[in-house]
Amino acid sequence: MSMRGVSLRWCSALAMLAATTVMSAEDKIPRLPNGVPDLQGLWTNGSATPFERDAKSGDRRSYTEAEAEAIRKVSRERLEADAKPTDPNVKQEAGALPPVGNYNLFWTERGDSPVFINGEYRTSMIIDPPNGRMPAMTKEAQERRRAARVKTIGQADGPEQRSLGERCILSFGSSAGPPMLPTMYNSTYQIYQTPDTVVFLAEMVHDARIVRIGGKHGPSTVKKWLGDSVGHWEGDTLVVVTKNFRSEQSFRGTSEDAVFTERFTRVSADKIVYRFTVEDPNTFVAPFTAELTFDSYSGNVYEYACHEGNYGLPGIIMGARADEEAKEAKQKAK
Repeated sequence: MSMRGVSLRWCSALAMLAATTVMSAEDKIPRLPNGVPDLQGLWTNGSATPFERDAKSGDRRSYTEAEAEAIRKVSRERLEADAKPTDPNVKQEAGALPPVGNYNLFWTERGDSPVFINGEYRTSMIIDPPNGRMPAMTKEAQERRRAARVKTIGQADGPEQRSLGERCILSFGSSAGPPMLPTMYNSTYQIYQTPDTVVFLAEMVHDARIVRIGGKHGPSTVKKWLGDSVGHWEGDTLVVVTKNFRSEQSFRGTSEDAVFTERFTRVSADKIVYRFTVEDPNTFVAPFTAELTFDSYSGNVYEYACHEGNYGLPGIIMGARADEEAKEAKQKAK
Protein backbone atom coordinates (compact mmCIF):
# COMPACT_ATOMS: atom_id res chain seq x y z
CA MET A 1 0.00 0.00 0.00
CA SER A 2 1.26 3.50 -0.81
CA MET A 3 2.05 6.01 1.94
CA ARG A 4 -0.84 8.10 0.66
CA GLY A 5 -3.20 5.15 1.22
CA VAL A 6 -1.86 4.65 4.74
CA SER A 7 -2.34 8.37 5.51
CA LEU A 8 -5.92 8.35 4.22
CA ARG A 9 -6.87 5.26 6.23
CA TRP A 10 -5.20 6.66 9.35
CA CYS A 11 -7.00 9.99 9.01
CA SER A 12 -10.35 8.26 8.37
CA ALA A 13 -9.92 6.18 11.49
CA LEU A 14 -9.26 9.27 13.57
CA ALA A 15 -12.27 10.98 12.09
CA MET A 16 -14.50 8.07 13.06
CA LEU A 17 -13.09 8.08 16.59
CA ALA A 18 -13.75 11.80 17.05
CA ALA A 19 -16.85 12.54 19.08
CA THR A 20 -19.71 14.51 17.58
CA THR A 21 -19.26 18.25 17.93
CA VAL A 22 -21.84 20.30 19.81
CA MET A 23 -22.21 24.07 19.74
CA SER A 24 -22.72 26.14 22.87
CA ALA A 25 -25.43 28.75 22.40
CA GLU A 26 -23.61 31.07 24.78
CA ASP A 27 -20.09 31.27 23.40
CA LYS A 28 -20.53 29.96 19.83
CA ILE A 29 -17.42 27.81 20.30
CA PRO A 30 -17.83 24.21 19.13
CA ARG A 31 -17.25 21.69 21.89
CA LEU A 32 -16.93 17.96 22.29
CA PRO A 33 -19.56 16.17 24.41
CA ASN A 34 -17.14 16.20 27.36
CA GLY A 35 -17.28 20.02 27.31
CA VAL A 36 -13.80 20.88 26.04
CA PRO A 37 -13.46 23.11 22.94
CA ASP A 38 -13.37 21.25 19.65
CA LEU A 39 -10.19 22.27 17.81
CA GLN A 40 -10.83 20.07 14.79
CA GLY A 41 -10.87 21.33 11.25
CA LEU A 42 -8.67 22.93 8.63
CA TRP A 43 -6.54 25.90 9.68
CA THR A 44 -3.86 28.21 8.33
CA ASN A 45 -1.35 30.37 10.23
CA GLY A 46 -0.06 32.43 7.29
CA SER A 47 0.69 36.00 8.35
CA ALA A 48 2.44 39.20 7.31
CA THR A 49 3.71 39.69 10.86
CA PRO A 50 7.42 38.90 11.29
CA PHE A 51 8.57 36.52 14.00
CA GLU A 52 10.87 39.18 15.48
CA ARG A 53 10.08 42.89 15.60
CA ASP A 54 12.10 45.41 13.65
CA ALA A 55 14.61 46.76 16.17
CA LYS A 56 13.65 50.31 15.15
CA SER A 57 10.15 49.76 16.60
CA GLY A 58 11.47 49.19 20.13
CA ASP A 59 8.68 48.10 22.48
CA ARG A 60 5.90 49.14 20.13
CA ARG A 61 3.58 46.13 20.21
CA SER A 62 0.97 46.96 17.54
CA TYR A 63 0.29 48.71 14.23
CA THR A 64 -2.43 51.26 13.66
CA GLU A 65 -5.36 50.31 11.42
CA ALA A 66 -3.90 52.49 8.65
CA GLU A 67 -0.50 50.81 8.96
CA ALA A 68 -2.10 47.37 8.90
CA GLU A 69 -4.03 48.26 5.75
CA ALA A 70 -0.83 49.50 4.10
CA ILE A 71 0.84 46.18 4.93
CA ARG A 72 -2.12 44.28 3.49
CA LYS A 73 -1.93 46.36 0.30
CA VAL A 74 1.77 45.65 -0.17
CA SER A 75 1.24 41.96 0.63
CA ARG A 76 -1.58 41.64 -1.90
CA GLU A 77 0.50 43.36 -4.57
CA ARG A 78 3.38 40.99 -3.87
CA LEU A 79 1.08 37.97 -4.09
CA GLU A 80 -0.29 39.21 -7.40
CA ALA A 81 3.23 39.77 -8.72
CA ASP A 82 4.25 36.29 -7.57
CA ALA A 83 1.38 34.76 -9.52
CA LYS A 84 2.21 36.45 -12.84
CA PRO A 85 3.67 34.21 -15.53
CA THR A 86 7.45 34.22 -15.56
CA ASP A 87 8.95 35.96 -18.58
CA PRO A 88 11.75 33.67 -19.86
CA ASN A 89 13.42 36.62 -21.60
CA VAL A 90 13.94 38.66 -18.45
CA LYS A 91 17.40 38.32 -16.95
CA GLN A 92 17.12 37.04 -13.38
CA GLU A 93 19.78 37.93 -10.85
CA ALA A 94 21.23 35.21 -8.62
CA GLY A 95 19.51 35.14 -5.23
CA ALA A 96 16.31 36.79 -6.50
CA LEU A 97 12.82 35.31 -6.28
CA PRO A 98 11.79 33.34 -8.17
CA PRO A 99 15.23 31.70 -8.40
CA VAL A 100 17.04 31.44 -11.69
CA GLY A 101 15.44 28.70 -13.78
CA ASN A 102 12.38 28.48 -11.52
CA TYR A 103 8.71 29.08 -12.32
CA ASN A 104 6.54 31.84 -10.87
CA LEU A 105 5.52 31.85 -7.23
CA PHE A 106 1.74 31.35 -7.48
CA TRP A 107 2.07 28.48 -4.97
CA THR A 108 3.38 30.57 -2.07
CA GLU A 109 1.24 31.20 1.03
CA ARG A 110 2.92 33.98 2.97
CA GLY A 111 -0.24 35.53 4.40
CA ASP A 112 -1.40 39.05 3.58
CA SER A 113 -2.37 40.57 6.96
CA PRO A 114 -0.66 41.16 10.30
CA VAL A 115 -1.61 38.91 13.22
CA PHE A 116 -4.76 40.31 14.89
CA ILE A 117 -5.26 39.40 18.57
CA ASN A 118 -7.29 41.20 21.24
CA GLY A 119 -7.92 44.20 18.99
CA GLU A 120 -4.23 44.62 18.09
CA TYR A 121 -2.36 44.20 14.82
CA ARG A 122 0.89 42.77 16.14
CA THR A 123 4.27 44.13 15.04
CA SER A 124 5.91 40.80 15.89
CA MET A 125 4.92 37.33 16.93
CA ILE A 126 7.26 37.52 19.90
CA ILE A 127 5.49 39.30 22.77
CA ASP A 128 8.01 38.62 25.55
CA PRO A 129 10.64 40.08 25.85
CA PRO A 130 8.72 43.36 25.35
CA ASN A 131 11.05 44.43 22.54
CA GLY A 132 9.74 41.57 20.41
CA ARG A 133 13.23 40.17 19.88
CA MET A 134 14.73 36.83 20.80
CA PRO A 135 16.92 36.86 23.91
CA ALA A 136 20.67 36.59 23.55
CA MET A 137 22.26 33.19 23.09
CA THR A 138 24.54 31.77 25.75
CA LYS A 139 28.26 31.47 25.01
CA GLU A 140 27.82 27.69 24.88
CA ALA A 141 25.12 28.02 22.22
CA GLN A 142 27.17 30.50 20.19
CA GLU A 143 30.06 28.03 20.12
CA ARG A 144 27.69 25.21 19.21
CA ARG A 145 26.24 27.18 16.32
CA ARG A 146 29.70 28.25 15.11
CA ALA A 147 30.88 24.63 15.08
CA ALA A 148 27.75 23.52 13.22
CA ARG A 149 28.27 26.16 10.54
CA VAL A 150 31.87 25.17 10.01
CA LYS A 151 30.82 21.54 9.71
CA THR A 152 27.91 21.93 7.31
CA ILE A 153 28.22 25.04 5.14
CA GLY A 154 29.71 24.01 1.82
CA GLN A 155 30.85 20.66 3.21
CA ALA A 156 28.15 18.07 2.52
CA ASP A 157 30.06 14.82 2.86
CA GLY A 158 26.82 12.83 2.70
CA PRO A 159 23.04 13.14 2.92
CA GLU A 160 23.22 13.20 6.73
CA GLN A 161 24.56 16.74 6.54
CA ARG A 162 21.70 18.04 4.39
CA SER A 163 18.67 19.64 6.04
CA LEU A 164 15.93 17.52 7.61
CA GLY A 165 13.36 19.01 5.24
CA GLU A 166 15.45 18.18 2.19
CA ARG A 167 15.76 14.62 3.47
CA CYS A 168 11.95 14.34 3.94
CA ILE A 169 12.31 13.77 7.69
CA LEU A 170 10.69 16.94 9.08
CA SER A 171 9.01 20.04 7.75
CA PHE A 172 11.05 22.90 6.36
CA GLY A 173 11.36 25.72 8.85
CA SER A 174 9.32 24.93 11.94
CA SER A 175 6.01 24.16 10.28
CA ALA A 176 5.10 20.99 12.21
CA GLY A 177 6.70 22.34 15.35
CA PRO A 178 6.95 22.86 18.04
CA PRO A 179 6.50 25.71 17.55
CA MET A 180 4.15 25.63 14.56
CA LEU A 181 5.07 28.65 12.47
CA PRO A 182 4.09 29.75 8.96
CA THR A 183 6.55 29.25 6.15
CA MET A 184 6.75 30.44 2.57
CA TYR A 185 4.19 27.83 1.53
CA ASN A 186 2.10 24.91 2.86
CA SER A 187 1.11 26.80 6.03
CA THR A 188 -1.99 24.63 6.34
CA TYR A 189 -2.99 22.16 9.06
CA GLN A 190 -5.68 19.66 9.88
CA ILE A 191 -6.46 18.99 13.53
CA TYR A 192 -8.00 15.72 14.72
CA GLN A 193 -9.24 15.33 18.27
CA THR A 194 -10.59 12.66 20.60
CA PRO A 195 -11.01 12.90 24.39
CA ASP A 196 -7.52 11.50 24.95
CA THR A 197 -5.57 12.53 21.82
CA VAL A 198 -5.02 15.57 19.61
CA VAL A 199 -3.18 15.24 16.30
CA PHE A 200 -1.74 18.18 14.38
CA LEU A 201 -1.26 17.19 10.74
CA ALA A 202 0.96 19.66 8.88
CA GLU A 203 0.67 19.92 5.12
CA MET A 204 4.41 20.57 4.88
CA VAL A 205 6.15 17.20 4.48
CA HIS A 206 2.93 15.66 5.87
CA ASP A 207 4.20 15.56 9.46
CA ALA A 208 1.76 14.41 12.14
CA ARG A 209 2.41 15.40 15.75
CA ILE A 210 0.47 13.31 18.27
CA VAL A 211 -0.38 14.87 21.64
CA ARG A 212 -1.43 12.59 24.49
CA ILE A 213 -3.96 14.18 26.83
CA GLY A 214 -2.98 13.44 30.42
CA GLY A 215 -0.24 11.09 31.49
CA LYS A 216 3.47 11.72 31.77
CA HIS A 217 6.40 12.23 29.47
CA GLY A 218 8.57 9.27 28.59
CA PRO A 219 12.13 8.96 29.92
CA SER A 220 14.59 11.63 28.82
CA THR A 221 16.73 8.93 27.23
CA VAL A 222 14.04 8.32 24.59
CA LYS A 223 14.38 11.11 22.02
CA LYS A 224 11.73 11.67 19.36
CA TRP A 225 11.30 13.59 16.13
CA LEU A 226 8.93 16.49 17.02
CA GLY A 227 9.58 15.70 20.68
CA ASP A 228 7.30 14.01 23.22
CA SER A 229 4.07 16.02 23.53
CA VAL A 230 1.73 15.71 26.52
CA GLY A 231 -1.33 17.93 26.90
CA HIS A 232 -3.90 18.93 29.49
CA TRP A 233 -6.81 21.35 29.64
CA GLU A 234 -6.76 24.56 31.68
CA GLY A 235 -10.32 25.77 31.30
CA ASP A 236 -10.88 26.28 27.57
CA THR A 237 -7.16 26.24 26.73
CA LEU A 238 -5.28 23.16 25.60
CA VAL A 239 -1.78 23.30 27.11
CA VAL A 240 0.85 21.13 25.44
CA VAL A 241 4.32 20.59 26.91
CA THR A 242 6.89 19.05 24.58
CA LYS A 243 10.40 17.84 25.45
CA ASN A 244 12.87 15.02 24.69
CA PHE A 245 13.91 16.10 21.19
CA ARG A 246 16.43 14.41 18.96
CA SER A 247 19.67 16.34 18.72
CA GLU A 248 19.21 16.82 14.96
CA GLN A 249 16.03 18.85 15.48
CA SER A 250 16.50 22.46 16.50
CA PHE A 251 14.49 25.68 16.54
CA ARG A 252 16.69 28.72 16.09
CA GLY A 253 19.56 26.94 17.79
CA THR A 254 17.71 25.15 20.62
CA SER A 255 19.30 22.09 22.18
CA GLU A 256 17.69 18.69 22.67
CA ASP A 257 16.92 19.75 26.26
CA ALA A 258 14.57 22.56 25.19
CA VAL A 259 11.02 22.60 26.60
CA PHE A 260 8.16 24.11 24.58
CA THR A 261 4.88 25.02 26.25
CA GLU A 262 2.08 25.69 23.77
CA ARG A 263 -1.38 27.06 24.51
CA PHE A 264 -4.29 26.65 22.07
CA THR A 265 -7.39 28.73 22.81
CA ARG A 266 -10.31 28.61 20.39
CA VAL A 267 -11.73 32.12 20.77
CA SER A 268 -14.38 31.84 18.06
CA ALA A 269 -15.72 29.49 15.42
CA ASP A 270 -13.02 30.63 12.99
CA LYS A 271 -9.97 31.45 15.13
CA ILE A 272 -7.55 29.74 17.51
CA VAL A 273 -5.08 31.90 19.44
CA TYR A 274 -1.77 30.06 19.61
CA ARG A 275 0.83 31.03 22.20
CA PHE A 276 4.10 29.27 22.94
CA THR A 277 7.01 29.69 25.32
CA VAL A 278 10.51 28.36 24.71
CA GLU A 279 12.72 27.47 27.67
CA ASP A 280 16.27 26.34 26.99
CA PRO A 281 18.96 27.55 29.43
CA ASN A 282 21.55 25.75 27.29
CA THR A 283 20.81 28.13 24.43
CA PHE A 284 19.13 31.35 25.58
CA VAL A 285 19.79 33.59 28.57
CA ALA A 286 16.03 33.81 29.19
CA PRO A 287 12.80 32.19 27.99
CA PHE A 288 10.74 33.88 25.27
CA THR A 289 7.06 33.81 24.29
CA ALA A 290 5.33 34.33 20.95
CA GLU A 291 1.70 34.51 19.86
CA LEU A 292 -0.12 34.15 16.55
CA THR A 293 -3.42 32.78 15.25
CA PHE A 294 -4.74 29.79 13.37
CA ASP A 295 -7.59 30.91 11.12
CA SER A 296 -10.21 28.57 9.68
CA TYR A 297 -9.44 27.45 6.15
CA SER A 298 -11.90 26.40 3.45
CA GLY A 299 -9.44 24.84 1.00
CA ASN A 300 -7.79 21.44 0.97
CA VAL A 301 -4.75 19.85 2.56
CA TYR A 302 -2.72 18.28 -0.22
CA GLU A 303 -0.31 15.39 -0.10
CA TYR A 304 3.19 16.83 0.09
CA ALA A 305 4.64 13.77 -1.68
CA CYS A 306 8.10 14.31 -0.25
CA HIS A 307 10.34 11.43 -1.25
CA GLU A 308 13.36 9.57 -0.04
CA GLY A 309 16.01 8.75 -2.62
CA ASN A 310 16.47 12.36 -3.73
CA TYR A 311 18.08 12.07 -7.16
CA GLY A 312 19.45 15.57 -6.79
CA LEU A 313 21.72 14.55 -3.90
CA PRO A 314 24.58 13.21 -6.05
CA GLY A 315 24.71 16.56 -7.82
CA ILE A 316 24.56 18.42 -4.50
CA ILE A 317 27.43 16.37 -3.07
CA MET A 318 29.48 16.73 -6.28
CA GLY A 319 28.89 20.47 -6.15
CA ALA A 320 30.21 20.57 -2.58
CA ARG A 321 33.33 18.68 -3.64
CA ALA A 322 33.83 21.06 -6.60
CA ASP A 323 33.54 24.05 -4.24
CA GLU A 324 36.16 22.56 -1.95
CA GLU A 325 38.54 21.87 -4.84
CA ALA A 326 38.10 25.42 -6.13
CA LYS A 327 38.92 26.83 -2.67
CA GLU A 328 41.99 24.62 -2.37
CA ALA A 329 43.18 25.70 -5.85
CA LYS A 330 42.66 29.35 -4.89
CA GLN A 331 44.68 28.90 -1.70
CA LYS A 332 47.54 27.22 -3.57
CA ALA A 333 47.60 30.01 -6.14
CA LYS A 334 48.23 32.65 -3.45
